[in-house]
Amino acid sequence: MINQLVPTPDERTMGTLAHVLQLVGGFIAPLIIFLIKRDSRFVSFHALQALLLQALYFLVVMLMMGAIFAAVIAGVAFHQPAAGNNSLPPAFVVLFPLVWLGMMGWWVFILVVAIVYGIKAGRGEWAEYPVLGRLARRLLKIGPRGEFLT
Repeated sequence: MINQLVPTPDERTMGTLAHVLQLVGGFIAPLIIFLIKRDSRFVSFHALQALLLQALYFLVVMLMMGAIFAAVIAGVAFHQPAAGNNSLPPAFVVLFPLVWLGMMGWWVFILVVAIVYGIKAGRGEWAEYPVLGRLARRLLKIGPRGEFLT
């Protein structure tokens, strides 16, 4: 049986901060914690998960903004308003609220994930985000209990 690495109270606090501070600091807070606490596998693991989540959030937001941009360009190119009527393109009117709701939904998702996994890190658990947690473990080359993989 592999001995589970028990994080110190300082490590648990830093792991919690890595998750929770992403709510106000975006990727900056987890990045600083990740760089400062590289010697701690526990803190590195939790900070890297928060960083990966922020990278995914950035990618999703950029895709949504690209969709809005494409809708505006397509609407301007193909929408022929009546003479003297400067109405918005219908694609923009439909797509903008959907993209806004999607972005707000992502923010609520990040809020819930940050709180839940911040609590787990505070308890000293090696809890991993779905999909991103496995990626963080592979990048750091650590196992489920924090042991180094060869």
